[in-house]
This record gives sequence, structure tokens and C-alpha cells, in this order.
Amino acid sequence: MKVTIVGAGNVGATAADVIASKGIADHVVLLDIKDGFAEGKALDLMQTATTKGFDSIITGTTGDYSLTKDSDVVVITSGIPRKPGMTREELIGINANIVKDVSSSILKYNKEPIIVMVSNPMDTMTYLSLKSTGLNPKKVIGMGGALDSSRFKTYLSLALNKPQKGLDAMVIGGHGDTTMIPMHRFAKYNDEPISKLLSNDKISEVVKSTMVGGATLTKLLGTSAWYAPGSSIAYLVDSILNDKKKIIPCSVLLDGEYNHSDICIGVPCIIGKNGVDEIIELDLNESELVEFNKSVDAVRLMNSTLSSHT
Repeated sequence: MKVTIVGAGNVGATAADVIASKGIADHVVLLDIKDGFAEGKALDLMQTATTKGFDSIITGTTGDYSLTKDSDVVVITSGIPRKPGMTREELIGINANIVKDVSSSILKYNKEPIIVMVSNPMDTMTYLSLKSTGLNPKKVIGMGGALDSSRFKTYLSLALNKPQKGLDAMVIGGHGDTTMIPMHRFAKYNDEPISKLLSNDKISEVVKSTMVGGATLTKLLGTSAWYAPGSSIAYLVDSILNDKKKIIPCSVLLDGEYNHSDICIGVPCIIGKNGVDEIIELDLNESELVEFNKSVDAVRLMNSTLSSHT
């Protein structure tokens, strides 16, 4: 099984590290436009094979898409990362053309790959990649919900003073500081609702921390985070390549689900070897529906600016 990661920066290289270390794929290709960068990252990662005990091959290339041929999954992380004070939405003008060019270059050597979108603003970039490639919508998947859900679980774990392993929680909606929706009503720890374990004020605090989870790290680090995003990519790729049928919130094209169509936005999906096996429709209450519809409107507004940027 072969995975290509376009963009060998911190996020892409971390994803390659986790995918190889866990034996998720036999071959990982890192591609970047910066001369020698992907080759150097690949060689450095290959030199961990003995100490980490993996057999996967990692290769790097400066812009040679022919080396991506026959990839089962292509992960797109290319584009500029966020700087402190910058929203994901502000990246659209810079990243839209990059994502469109990468998507078309990938299709020259890969007939029907599954594309995992990471570049921000992720929901809009997922939609752009889908529309520009004409791929089956089940094969174009935005990663953001997996990352946001991991952050939600982290803050819940800290509030509960319990390990994350027993937590079941997810985030839906847009992958943005004001558009994501941590679904606290559905969150459980060892099958017990968190509403019985945490006060309303504490739950509200957890939700707020989750929504600015990426911005918090950007402020601390001076750039976008990479360990959690890279690991979330690997988690999603693992469910695809090994047909694990995990339920993962992902940005996917809606076609009537949640009463919306022609938009990519985060919803829980069953992810397997064909990409999106099924979109799960949660029974949202009135206030949750209001929040979801607001999130959809915000993402649609961003999508409407695509034509002026591409």
C-alpha cells in the first residue's frame, strides 16, 4: 500500500513518521517544491527504521509527481501554515491555487486515489479539490474533524482528570475557530454522559478551549501545530488502507444529509477502503441544528470567494 504526502513540512513529515512507524503503509512518498527538502526529510526518517523497528520505505522528491504513481491515498498538506493572530479563513487566497495545482498534478499519475485534505481553510479546500478533480465524492475527505475531536477529548480528559482512552466525543461542523461544534451532549466517558461528571460551566470551558485549540497552539509555537495534525492524518489513513470502518468526523460532500447539499463540512463518517462508506446523521436538537446551519452558512460564504482566487 502506498501513500503520497504533498508538503514535507512539519505536518506532512510527522504524518509520514507515524504512518511508517506503525506500518500503516508499505511505501510513503514525500513531495515538496523546496529543493532537497522532501528528500532530506525522507532520508532522515528512513534512518529511524532500525531504532523504531519498521520496514516501510520512505522516499522524497522535489516536485516529481511521477513518483506518486499508483498511490492508494494522497494527503495534501501544502500551502502556508497559520501565523499568530491569523485565521484559517485568511489563508484561502494563498492556498487555493496551490491546492488546485496539486490536485490536477496528482491525477496525471493516479486514476482514482483517495484524497485526504489538510490544507486550510480545510472545508473549502476539500470542496475545491473535489470540484477541480471530478473524483467520486466518497474519495475526497477533509481531515479537520479528526483533529478537532482529538483536541476536544484532550480538554475533556484534563477536566475529568481521566485518561483519554475511555472518552467518546466528537466535533462536527466547519474546521474553524468559530464554525466547529464540539458535541458535548453526545460525549461520554466509559459510556457515562459527561453532563453527569462535569458542571455546565466546566463543559462550556472545555468547548471554548476546543474551539480555539489550534489558535492556542499557534500563539504558543509561533506557527501551526504538527504532532496532533500529523497523527490525525495517520489515524484517518489507517482506517482507509486497513478498512477499519472507524467512525471519524470528516469534511465530506453532503447530498441531502442534514438537509444540505453541495457543501463539504464535518460530519461523522464510517471510513474504509473506499473512502467514505457512510455518512452518519446525528439526531441534532434545535439548538445544535441552529449551530450547524450557521456553520454551513459560514463555509458556503468562504466557498463563494473561490472563483476570485483560482
